[in-house]
Amino acid sequence: MKVYFGKSFDKKYLKLPSNIRQKAIERIALFSVHPFDPILNNHALSGEYKGYRSINITGDLRALYEPISKERAFFISIDSHSNLYK
Repeated sequence: MKVYFGKSFDKKYLKLPSNIRQKAIERIALFSVHPFDPILNNHALSGEYKGYRSINITGDLRALYEPISKERAFFISIDSHSNLYK
């Protein structure tokens, strides 16, 4: 799967501690090969984020993406569960 990143994702990613950024890189790399690996908990969202999906980066950190096609995904945000789903 080819992944793309939006400006909002990039800004939030750069504010993360380096060890968490590394974890995000690992999880997104896994996502690009196996998007539905159980460790990612890839799931559809509802409400404000209907049409988007989320993967787990750490216990509380999530990365949100928009599926563009079966082969492309556009990551829009990365943040804690509580900050994303207020």
